[in-house]
Amino acid sequence: MLGTFHAYHASKLGKRVLLLEKDQHPSGATVRNFGQAVPSGLASGWFEYGKRSTEIYKEIQAGFDISVRNNGSVYIASDEDEQALLHELKSVMDMRGYEAQLLSARQCLTQWPALKNGYCREALFFPQEISLEPETMIYRLLQFCKSRFPNLSYLPSTSVTDCRVEGSLVRVVTSDLLQFTAEKVILCNGSEFKLLFADLFRESGIVITKLQMLRTIPQPEVKLEGNILTGLTIRRYESFAECPSYSSLKTQPHLAELKKWGIHVLFKKALDGSVIIGDSHEYANVLQSDSLGFTVNQHINELMLSEAERIVSFNVKKIATFWTGFYSQHPEKNLVEHDIGNRIHIRTAIGGKGMSSAAGYAERSIQRLFELD
Repeated sequence: MLGTFHAYHASKLGKRVLLLEKDQHPSGATVRNFGQAVPSGLASGWFEYGKRSTEIYKEIQAGFDISVRNNGSVYIASDEDEQALLHELKSVMDMRGYEAQLLSARQCLTQWPALKNGYCREALFFPQEISLEPETMIYRLLQFCKSRFPNLSYLPSTSVTDCRVEGSLVRVVTSDLLQFTAEKVILCNGSEFKLLFADLFRESGIVITKLQMLRTIPQPEVKLEGNILTGLTIRRYESFAECPSYSSLKTQPHLAELKKWGIHVLFKKALDGSVIIGDSHEYANVLQSDSLGFTVNQHINELMLSEAERIVSFNVKKIATFWTGFYSQHPEKNLVEHDIGNRIHIRTAIGGKGMSSAAGYAERSIQRLFELD
């Protein structure tokens, strides 16, 4: 997401662009996520990037199908603490002029009949927010870019092993010894920190996050459209963390084990009627990222499904598949930016907000980079 949208915005400026992809096709966090674009969950400094990202998605979708669906996002409160945060965020969004609707439990159950009455006390709905299909979106976006911009070239299965400034240019060398030169190189390296600038990343403070997610078999009869975010999400997302009563939020005993594994339960119904459920969070610094492993912890899956059963009435245990995903983030920064000689520009560790904000952030990033010339 981050690299492709940098290429997209540079191409829009008329720059000659080469987009290099290490793998045969994107296979990291860009495709292993919910496909939810939720500016409402972003901290104040990144909310505008999220809002602009949604506009960009809709602009592209108007002329080329990248799987955008405008079904909105809803945060469902299950207790009084979560309700208080809903009302506080509603006030913030009103001041920003960003449409938000408080819904009663009855209104929620009417719009999303798959919810359980015993869980839902109140909700906050953002009708302008969108869903995408993560396993489709990036490929469609690449197709769009290649068809739209004759000044953009795309090379998958191309690992860069060396990148250095030479005079007024940057020389890039690939694993099969192809060489390219450019006025600027932008590195958006996902969770790969061993191929390039390993010493720099070793001291960067970047953390790798491992997630677990599940997908049910297709259940098209389930009425659960849009981005469905729950009380645990209210307790986790940055926008709520900025609200006045967040500091006095109490953790109920039955949530303690979920909090330990960084679990917050989300639902996103896919086009085929399957429902994505998740997710969890485990952390390691870049030096110890291999310790996270690729195996699935079944205890975490059971915790997520048990909590999901408290929230929805359909059979969440009809699981078709489950997987792990990895993304990078920084504990103190929204994104890591590092420039080498005004020629090499590292833009990485966007965390779990890439789908929601990468398009808008990359637009501003490209504008800033070429203002430097």
